[in-house]
Amino acid sequence: MKAFCEVLEQIYKKVLLGASLENDSHDYIFYLNPTFPDQDFSTVTSLEWSNTQGIQDTHQPCSVNLAAISVAPVCLKTSSWMSSTREIALLQLTVIKVMITRILSTETEFHAKEKYRVVIKILLRSSEVDSKLICMFQNSDKLLSHMAAECLALLLYFQLREKVTLSNSWITFCQKNLSEYSESDKVVYCLWTLAVVIKEIFKDTCSQKTEILKQFLTPFNTTFEVFYNSLFSQRFENCQETSKIINSLMCFLELLELLIASRVYLKLHFTCQRIFFLKPSCMLDVLTWPTPAFVKRKFIVFVKKCFLCKVGEDLFRGCVPVLRPPDHLLDEDMLAVANAVLQAVSLGWLRTLSVHGKPSCFGGDDIQPRCESNSGPDHVILRAATLVLIKSLEIKFQNCTSPNEIQADLQGFMSELLTFLKPHLQPSLQSHSPCQWLSGVFIEQDDDMLEAAKALLGIYLRLTRECREATESSAQEKEMWNRHTHENGYNPHCIFLFFLKNIGFDSTVILDFLISSETCFLEYFVRYLKLLQKDWHNFFTICKCFDAAESEDSISICGHIPSLVQARSTNQTEPHYRTALDSHVDACAWASWASDASSEPLKRQHDTQAMMSKETHSRLQVASLSSSPASQSLVNYDSSDDSEVESADQCLANSKQTSLYQEAIKKIQDISGTSRGETELTLGPQSRSLVPEEPNSSFFIDCEVALNSIVSEVGIYYRTVKCFEELQGAIYRLQKKNLFPYNPTALLKLLKPIEAKYKSISPL
Repeated sequence: MKAFCEVLEQIYKKVLLGASLENDSHDYIFYLNPTFPDQDFSTVTSLEWSNTQGIQDTHQPCSVNLAAISVAPVCLKTSSWMSSTREIALLQLTVIKVMITRILSTETEFHAKEKYRVVIKILLRSSEVDSKLICMFQNSDKLLSHMAAECLALLLYFQLREKVTLSNSWITFCQKNLSEYSESDKVVYCLWTLAVVIKEIFKDTCSQKTEILKQFLTPFNTTFEVFYNSLFSQRFENCQETSKIINSLMCFLELLELLIASRVYLKLHFTCQRIFFLKPSCMLDVLTWPTPAFVKRKFIVFVKKCFLCKVGEDLFRGCVPVLRPPDHLLDEDMLAVANAVLQAVSLGWLRTLSVHGKPSCFGGDDIQPRCESNSGPDHVILRAATLVLIKSLEIKFQNCTSPNEIQADLQGFMSELLTFLKPHLQPSLQSHSPCQWLSGVFIEQDDDMLEAAKALLGIYLRLTRECREATESSAQEKEMWNRHTHENGYNPHCIFLFFLKNIGFDSTVILDFLISSETCFLEYFVRYLKLLQKDWHNFFTICKCFDAAESEDSISICGHIPSLVQARSTNQTEPHYRTALDSHVDACAWASWASDASSEPLKRQHDTQAMMSKETHSRLQVASLSSSPASQSLVNYDSSDDSEVESADQCLANSKQTSLYQEAIKKIQDISGTSRGETELTLGPQSRSLVPEEPNSSFFIDCEVALNSIVSEVGIYYRTVKCFEELQGAIYRLQKKNLFPYNPTALLKLLKPIEAKYKSISPL
C-alpha cells in the first residue's frame, strides 16, 4: 500500500506541474483506475484494504520511475494519512481531473499534453471508468460523489473534443433517470453533469463549439422535454422530501439557462432549447409555490434574463456580437412567453407573488434572536417582476396593431403593476407620480432601471405612432392623452427627469453610462434625444410642473401663483398644464389658501411676498450649488494640458452664474417692493373691505414673470439643458483627443439642437 500511495502521489505532483511522464502509458492506468465503485468508503477498514491490495499487487507494473523531481512544495498529506481507500479514490479522481485540465490548457507543453492524452484514451477504452464513476454517484459520501460527477463530466467533454464516441452507459443512465423522474440524487447528478459539460463547451476557445454541442445534445433532445413536464407537473406541498425537489429545480434551471444560451450564441435549434418558450406557464407557476425565497428569486431572474437576451452571457467566452442577426423563431418564442406572463397577471399572478423575504446577508438569512430584523420586500423579486411585466407589454405591443387594444391593455396591466408596487414603496414615494415609483423601484440596479426606461419609451413611441391622429384632433383629447401617460407611469420626460434628479444632474455620470457597455443607456439615450427634438414643448411644460412640485414639497405658496394668474387673468394665452403630475401640487392646499386670501387679502398678500422672497432665495442657493456638477466632478476626463483652460472656463462660468443669481434676487426684491408700495398707496383705510370686488392681480402677474425667469435660470429646465451642454463639451473634448471608445458624431448631432431650442424659449 505504501508503494502504491507514493507512486500515485508522485504522478499527481508531475501532472500538477505539467511535467512529462517517462514511463509507458499503460503503467499509469494501474494507478488511475478506480477499483472500488460499489464500496461505501465512509466505512472502509484497514482489513478491507489488505484484501484489495493483494489484487493490485498481482497486476502491478514491473517498474515505475520514482526518481525525485524538482517541484514546488505541494500541500499533500503523508503516507500515514493515506490509510483508507476513500483518500486513495479521491486522489485518483483528482489526478484524472488535473490531467484533463492540462490537456485542455494552452500552457501545457506539447509533448506532455500528448502523453496525457494517450493515457486518458487508454483509460477510457480498457477500464470502463465511466461505469465506475456512475456507480459512485450513489455513494453516501457527498465529497466522493461530487468528485466522481466532476471527473465524469470532464471525461465526457474529452470524448467530445477528441471525437470519441460518447459513453453508452452514461447516456442510458441519464435517459432512464430523467424519463422516470423521482426524488433521488441520481437526477441531480445527471443534471449537474450535463450542465458542467455544456459549460466546458462554452469556455473552450476552439471553433467547433457548435458541432460539439450538437453531438452532445442529440441523444437528449426528447428526454429533456419529458423531464420538464414531469418536474413541473407535481405539487410542491405534496412532496415528502422538499430538499430533493428544490435541488432538482435549481440544477434543471441552470441546465435550462445553458440550453437557451447555446441557442442564442451558438445558433443551434433543438426542441430541448425551446422547452421554456413552448410551455412557459409551468415555470411561472413555480413562483407561486411555497418554496424558499432564493428559489423564487432564481426563477424570476431567469425569466428576466430571457427577455433581455442575457442568458448565459457570463459563461460564454469570445466576442459576443452587439447586433445579432434577426431570429424570427426566437421572436415568436419571446411573444409566447410575453403572452403567458400577461395571462398570468390577468389571472392574479402578481397578487399571489410573495415578495416578503428574509434579508440576504453574508452569513446567511437567519436572524439571531437578539438582533432586529429589517422586515421589507425582496427587492430582487420586486425589480425582476416589474421588469418582466414591462418587457412583456413592450413585446406584445410590437406585434399588435389595434390602438384601442394597446391602450386598454396598457391601462389595465400598468394599473395592476402599480397596485402591486404601492404597498412595497417607501411612504414618501406613495403620494408621488407613478412615473417616480418606477424610479424608486430600480434605484439600486441601474442596468434594470435603464432597461425598464427603454421599454417604457418603446411603449410610448408605439402608442404615439398608433394614436397620434386621434390624440391631436382636439386640445381636450391631447390633454387626456398626456394624463394617461402620467397616470400609468410611462411618460418618457418624467422618467428621464427623475433619472437626472437621481444622479444630481451630473454630466460625468451620463458620460460614464455612455462609455460603459454594461447597460443599454446609449440606445435609450439616443432614442430619447430623437423624441425630445419632436416633443420639446411637452418637455418644457413638464419641467415647469416639476418646479411646481418642488415648491409644493417645500411648503411654498409660489407654486400656486401661476394657477391663480391663469384663473383670474385673461391676458394669458397658454393654459396651465394640468395632468396627473398635478398631484405634486395639492389642490386642497390651493383651495384653503384661496379661502384665506378672500378673508384677509392684505395680510395674505404680505405673507405671500415674504414667503416667495424666502423660497426664491433658498431655491437660488440650492441651484447655484447643484447646477454646476462639473466643478465637483469625481472623474477628470481631461489631461493636465488643458487644466489651465478648464479652470479659466469654470471660473468664468461661476462668475456668470453668481451674477445671474444676484440679478434674480434683485429683480424679486424690486418687484416685491414696488408691489408693496403700490398697495400701500392705493389701499386706504376706507377701501380695505373684507371681500374686494376685484383682486389686485398686478402683483401676481409680476411674480409670475419673475418666476418664469427664475425657472429658466435655476429650475429643472435650466439644470437639464446645462447638463446637456456640459455633456456635449466633454464628449467633444474626448473625441478631439481620440479618447472616446466609439464615433460620437451622431450623438453630438442630437445634442447640438438643444442649445438652440433653449435660447429660443428662454426669456432672458
